[in-house]
Formats: sequence, C-alpha cells, structure tokens
Amino acid sequence: MQAITFKETRVLLLSALLLTVMAGCDAQGQDNAAAPPPPEVEVAEVRPEAVTLWGAFSGRVEAPETVSLRPRVSGYIDKVAFEEGELVNEGDVLFVIDPRPYKAREQLAQAELARMRSQLTLASSEAARSEQLWERRAISREEFEQRSAAKTMAQAGVNAAAATLQSAQLDLEYTQVKAPVSGRIGRAQVTLGNLATADSTLLSTLVSVDPLYVYFESDQQTVQDNPHGQTVPVRVGLAGGQDFPFQGQLDFVDNQYNARTGTLQYRAQVANPDGALRPGQFARVEMPVASASAALLVDQKAVLTDQDRRYVYVLDEANRAERRIVETGRRVDGLQVITDGLVAGDRVVVSGLQKIAFPGIEVVPQLVEMRRTPAPVVVATAR
Repeated sequence: MQAITFKETRVLLLSALLLTVMAGCDAQGQDNAAAPPPPEVEVAEVRPEAVTLWGAFSGRVEAPETVSLRPRVSGYIDKVAFEEGELVNEGDVLFVIDPRPYKAREQLAQAELARMRSQLTLASSEAARSEQLWERRAISREEFEQRSAAKTMAQAGVNAAAATLQSAQLDLEYTQVKAPVSGRIGRAQVTLGNLATADSTLLSTLVSVDPLYVYFESDQQTVQDNPHGQTVPVRVGLAGGQDFPFQGQLDFVDNQYNARTGTLQYRAQVANPDGALRPGQFARVEMPVASASAALLVDQKAVLTDQDRRYVYVLDEANRAERRIVETGRRVDGLQVITDGLVAGDRVVVSGLQKIAFPGIEVVPQLVEMRRTPAPVVVATAR
C-alpha cells in the first residue's frame, strides 16, 4: 500500500469539512421549512343574544274574494266594457246585455200598473158610495159586499202590477253586469254578439287583490312552539326569491289537524296595494315560532360537517385551534344558533379555516365581530 502524501491528506480534510458545512446548512433549511410562522385567522367571541326564532313554510297565495261572473238574465252581449286583466272597481260595468227586450217589458209593466191603479180608483169610489147607500138601506147587503170585494181585488191587482214592474226593472238593471267587488278581471269568456244564458254562461272571473291571503301548513312540533294569543307577524316572499318583501299578520288558525298530513293550516293576510302578488302563486312564509333570551350564535361559515356531526374550531388560551362538536338549532340572519357545545366567551374561528391544517395548530387570531352588519331586529329561520 502506498503512503498518503501530505497534499492528499489536506485535500481529504478540506472535503470532509465542506461536506459537514453543507450538511449543517441542509439541516437548518429543513428545520426552517418544518416550522413556518403560525397562520392568521379571524376569530369572533360568542356572546348570548335575545332572538326571535322564525319557522319557514311553503304556502300559496289566494284571493279573499273570487267571483265567477254569470248573467242574471239571458240575452245577446251588446258590449264588453273592460280591458282583460285590468283592475276594476266595485260597481264598474263589465258586460252589457241587449237591454231593449227588457226595456219593453218594463214599459208594459208600467202600463199595467197604471191600468190597475185606475181600476182601484174606480172600485174605491164605488165602494164608498155603496157604503153610504147601505147605511140608508138603499142597496142590498149583497151588492154592498160585492163592491167592497171589488175594491179589495183592485188593490191586489195594483200590488201584483207593482211587483211585476219591480221585477221588470230588476231584469233591465241586470242587463248591466257590474263588478261585485274590486279586483282584477280575467279574460272575457263571451264576446260581443254571443248569447249569454241566465245563471249558466260564465262571462269572466274576478279576484280581489288587496289584501290577499297566504295559506300554509305547520307540523305539530312547530305549532306547539308558536306563540298564540297575540298578534303574530309573518314575512312573505315569492318562490325562487331570497328576500321577504311582503309583511302581513296571521289572522286564522284551523281548528283541527289534517289527519292525512298531520299538519295544521294557517292563514296570513298580506297587504298588496301595488298588485305585486297574484292569486295562485307559490310563496315562502316565515312566522315566529319561539323566542330565546340568551341564544349563542356563530357565523354559519364557521360550522363544518364531519359525516353526521357538526363542529367548529375554538381557540384555547395558547391560541391553539381545537375541534369542538356542537349541536345546531335554527339560523338567524346568517348566524347559526348553537344549542350545545359552546359557552359564552368562546373564541370561534370564522374565517381562514382552510389554514388550519390539523387540530391543535397554533394560529394568530384577528378578533372580529360575529355579526358583521348588526341587524335592527334579530330573527331566525328553520334549519
């Protein structure tokens, strides 16, 4: 074996030193990579709040008054006096049936009444003279009674003629089909020149539009929670919408459950001055069903799901994010009611959840308000 020279020994020592320095740098880099700075997250403190809990229901809009317009007399349509789909007022003329035959009947009835009144005048005069003659025994009792009976019959004839005239006047009045209520008229089912049969032909339909009813049903549990015995407000929105622009009040609760569905029917009355709601529409209804004086609320985004369990991340005193299993209740304007798992004062992570790689990680908390935009009235909807 050849001896290692001094020069070779020096090269080996320098190489070993260089490897040692490089290994130290790599280890320091790995240590730095394994220990990144704690992530920043937004946290909010849980505070108890007084809330009114609202239930959400599906309903249908209906008109308080729906009228199927049918003529009271038969005849040919002489005029259609409305624009289909427009709003009409009570008493507006909608259809006109040819009035000439009924005008002639009225005149005939007036003439008959005049004739019967003339007969009554004559019979009354004869009855008065017969009474004077009977007192002097100038006529027989039989003749006196005949003239008295003639007066009575003439009076009955006048009454019958007056009733016939009144009937003829009513028929003439009925040739004008008027709106019995204010509302929105549908399309004309019978047009100009067609025959309309009394009490049979459907001319059109008319529905009232202000106010309107909204019918909805609630299950038994919700009914038990609902505060009865007071004025109950409701909020109404259209199907497919997000807000509840219409306000109303509960005005009817059915007196028994539907045995088939196990639900109880409610009715709310909603003002509709601009006609935005229409009968037959589906609606979304919110009604207060309970209240809580100290509900714990968290941002909905803070509630996560693990299979069938829900949890949030809560910071401990060392700012470590711990997973906390919670029980949820109803939703309150973007906040979730927590019925179990949290206490007042807990700090819950509401933003930056994706930065929490694992439970127990240390974070840098940025304190924010749980309710970013305070609402003047706290309300809650069903889960």
